[in-house]
Amino acid sequence: MIPLTTDVDVKQELEEIFARYHGRKDELIPVLQDIQARLGYLPTTAMSEVARYLKIPESAVFGVSTFYAQFKFFPTGRNKVRLCRGTACHVRGAPRILEEVEKQLGIKPGETTEDLEYSLETIACFGSCALAPVMVVNDDVYGRMTPKKVAQVLGRDKQGD
Repeated sequence: MIPLTTDVDVKQELEEIFARYHGRKDELIPVLQDIQARLGYLPTTAMSEVARYLKIPESAVFGVSTFYAQFKFFPTGRNKVRLCRGTACHVRGAPRILEEVEKQLGIKPGETTEDLEYSLETIACFGSCALAPVMVVNDDVYGRMTPKKVAQVLGRDKQGD
């Protein structure tokens, strides 16, 4: 896997993040959220530094960060591809869409491409059932997806080149 940041980069980013806080225990979640927003994930070294900064055990930092699904422990792709696996999407072909995305990107849900370009997730429901099946790339919603549309949405359609 390609490293996203070095330990020196992480320490510099942490100094900037910590400067906005007071070092109180109740700041743990906001600090972790800021780190993830800045780095894209929570490196182990960052969590150790958070424990030191907030003067709490590392186990507390790891416990909170593993409890909440929002926190990621590995670099994620610059582009987040999420597929709905809700009932309406499933019935209207989401499994075929997922299969095509996996084929196009060479990864399974929960994984990131080696070049850190894409991460793939499945979501229980986006609440866009009228558009089923739904795929979301970053903040863009693509409804009524077909396997053929996957290449277009991911920018891998070579016909237009």
